[in-house]
Amino acid sequence: MCMKLRVLYSIIVLVLLLSACSGTRFVPEGEFLLDKVQIKTDTRDIQNALLKEYLRQTPNSAVFGLLRLQLGVYNLAGRDTTKWLNRLLMRIGDKPVIYNTSLTSISVQQIQRLLENKGYINAKVQSNVIKKGKKAKIVYDIKFNKPYRLRKYNINLDNNALSEIASDTSRSMIKPNMLFDLDVFNAERERISTRFRQLGYYNFNKDFLNYTGDSTFNSNNVDMTIELRDYIKRANDSVENLVFKKYTIRKVIFYTNSEVNLTSDLSTNMALDTVKFRDFILITPKRHIIKLDALVQNTFINPKSLYSDRSVEQTYQALNSLGPIKYVNISFKENADNLLDCYIVIVPGKAISLSTELEGTYTASYWGGAGNVNYMHRNAFKGAEIFSMQVRAAYEWQKEVWAEELGVQVGLKFPKFMLPIGSYEFKRNFHANTEFTSSFSYQFRPGEFKTTSVGAGVNYSWNRPKYRHTLQLFDLNYVYFPEISQAFKDSFLNVIPPKFNPYNFQDHFIMRIGYSGSTTNSNTSRPLESYTSSRYSIETAGNLLYGISSLLGNATDSTGAYRISNIRFSQYIKAEYNITHNQILDRKSRFVYHLGFGLGVPYGNSDVIPYEKRFYSGGANSVRGWSESTLGPGIYERIDDKRRDYNQVGDVKLDMNMEYRTKLFWKLEGALFMDAGNIWTIQSYETQGKDLGMFKLDSFIKQIAIAYGLGFRFDFSFFIARIDFGLKLYDPVLSRLNQWRIGPTWNEDLAIHLAIGYPF
Repeated sequence: MCMKLRVLYSIIVLVLLLSACSGTRFVPEGEFLLDKVQIKTDTRDIQNALLKEYLRQTPNSAVFGLLRLQLGVYNLAGRDTTKWLNRLLMRIGDKPVIYNTSLTSISVQQIQRLLENKGYINAKVQSNVIKKGKKAKIVYDIKFNKPYRLRKYNINLDNNALSEIASDTSRSMIKPNMLFDLDVFNAERERISTRFRQLGYYNFNKDFLNYTGDSTFNSNNVDMTIELRDYIKRANDSVENLVFKKYTIRKVIFYTNSEVNLTSDLSTNMALDTVKFRDFILITPKRHIIKLDALVQNTFINPKSLYSDRSVEQTYQALNSLGPIKYVNISFKENADNLLDCYIVIVPGKAISLSTELEGTYTASYWGGAGNVNYMHRNAFKGAEIFSMQVRAAYEWQKEVWAEELGVQVGLKFPKFMLPIGSYEFKRNFHANTEFTSSFSYQFRPGEFKTTSVGAGVNYSWNRPKYRHTLQLFDLNYVYFPEISQAFKDSFLNVIPPKFNPYNFQDHFIMRIGYSGSTTNSNTSRPLESYTSSRYSIETAGNLLYGISSLLGNATDSTGAYRISNIRFSQYIKAEYNITHNQILDRKSRFVYHLGFGLGVPYGNSDVIPYEKRFYSGGANSVRGWSESTLGPGIYERIDDKRRDYNQVGDVKLDMNMEYRTKLFWKLEGALFMDAGNIWTIQSYETQGKDLGMFKLDSFIKQIAIAYGLGFRFDFSFFIARIDFGLKLYDPVLSRLNQWRIGPTWNEDLAIHLAIGYPF
């Protein structure tokens, strides 16, 4: 532990040294370091976070809003740039932000324009620069004044279909007495145009729509009218007919030749192999890159259907998600009789990838390591099929013996909806992926047992903008215990009452179905806008086997459970929900809040959920003051701190996490976190302390463990490596006098976690 303390002290000293460095060392004479930017407003109608997006100059980023570590690293460099150390420090640090008068003026103009667009026509924005020494502070003083609001909204569109879309109050963004927000009006114009183009009006665009306003009421009110632009209304019949002409897709032509000139007339590039299916055509080199069927399955633009912007967007998304495709370009050519030919140029990408992952583990006082080797072929059979294989090996040093865990996972994903029944069009309209999975794992725990698990399954998945869905149609796992040491049986299973649940060490089947999904409201075009993401899942097991056994009148065993080939199968239902909110402070720092809840209930053929399907608490992604699977259930006390306790799993899980993340310098990020949570059982189990581990409404709050800590992340773009130091703050298992760990004992209250990726 002394070594760990020295590491922490060294980090603290380094932070203080960097923050103490003079921030003005590289500020030229007569110029000023931009030290602070402050926005003062007389109302909260518009968030400061939005106003900050329009600032053209901000100070160097600061950790926790106080320590400018990146600037400190830059200032450690000498002025002699011929030395590699100075160049390195300058590269990984941030050069000082020098106050710029022009950028301040532009910021004032941008904020003024934003406020006017939001209805604050009479707003006043002023900047005040305070200079002290070689530092400058800018204060933006904003007076919003009374805003303009919409009094009346008129629709004056000559086309019936266009007028009907604009008059749809259930979808319209225009509301009575709303702020005179030009962004909302432009969004409404975009909505009308998009829905109109989905009806086949290929040549129509939002610029044909225009707003006129009347604000002559001397009461900060505006009347707005949406209408067609004058040049459309005055146009001759041929122009008007072109704008209001419906187009139907005649054929879809794919090109998979990366040498095609996207600006040329694609219809002349016919010197390659041609494959046809209905009204879809694939023009490809002699050596085919991808089959036509895979492209058709992932194309929403359908021959004999009306043109639609949405179909084009969905096609871009679906084709770009195919493994062997780098990017696509979609264009159209008009033909006679209101027909369009669609040309889709496909540029192939890299099909094969190989990667490795390494991690350190520390569980129940045992150190270990694990590694994965991942292989992926994104075009296994020339149909954008993804073949993946992961080989995993993990070892843990336990009392002069290595514990082992070996595993292989193999998957084959087809970019289409595969069913033994149903027409081609029926299956194609789902635009879903089908994945076949298989797995094998072997585990050896010295002095305890050996176990083998074999599994296979079929999944369907489909993506929509901001939504992901997965249906696990079938998933079968067989868990087999070829060897359990007699000493382990005598010490933990054969005693009365048993210390571990014997069911956890019996052969069993798990045959389940499930659904999982995720959603987010993140906006890539607004990187400083806070967002929320959620994940949810539900699964159930054993119902089909139980129903068949009941119908056939199969005999039950001495416990009243059905068996197949003398092997008991599990029956349960389990659900889980996680929500994460990212509160963006600036481009390099944020608060992240996470709430996770899980519930599992055994029934029918089971008294307990299988060990591998129950929840655990503690570890790198949970309450980080505890090692993995060492917290709970409830206030249950571990049997032995020197070995894994197989009772520390539960049926109810609660995780609450808060983390502050900030960029330190170069690839290094820092984090401060606080975690809370625990697990509980849904029933009273003798082996899990009876009521000590059981969830009860009148006592569970007192059983929520709390931890806090410090973490570091190394952002290598393609993956995040992190180390977290977690300390117990409140341990519900201890006596009342010792529960609050104000003065932590390092060898008892510190947990170190090495992991890949963010915790949530």
